[in-house]
Amino acid sequence: MAKTVTAPLTGKALLQKLKTNNLTKRKLAKDSGYYSVTKGGETRVNLAEFYDAVLAAKGIALEPEFAKKDRRGREATYRVSVHQNGQIVIGSAYTEAMGLKPGDVYEIKLGYKHIRLIQFDGNKAEMTEEDEQ
Repeated sequence: MAKTVTAPLTGKALLQKLKTNNLTKRKLAKDSGYYSVTKGGETRVNLAEFYDAVLAAKGIALEPEFAKKDRRGREATYRVSVHQNGQIVIGSAYTEAMGLKPGDVYEIKLGYKHIRLIQFDGNKAEMTEEDEQ
């Protein structure tokens, strides 16, 4: 198990460190505290954490907002399977991410190996009873 030796820089302190140094990325990440030491004494630089911290310090969020919410249940994986009864269920995490609201009407278009949802043009009143079923 790796152990982090120092508290890594974040926010303005990290951005200031970036401006004042002409070091390599690895050396800069290590000097900023983004490294760990293994049981064997080997130092490992955590570049991914360093890059994430730099982006966060600059105010750039890579994760969509719905992924950050503390939810019950499973995390969205963007994979579904066909159930025994032949249905495919799309969870609320996906519908929220797509901006789908209760009562929205969509037309289903079938492709060779894909399904396309197309938002229904027009009013719900224009739909026939067959369309609503």
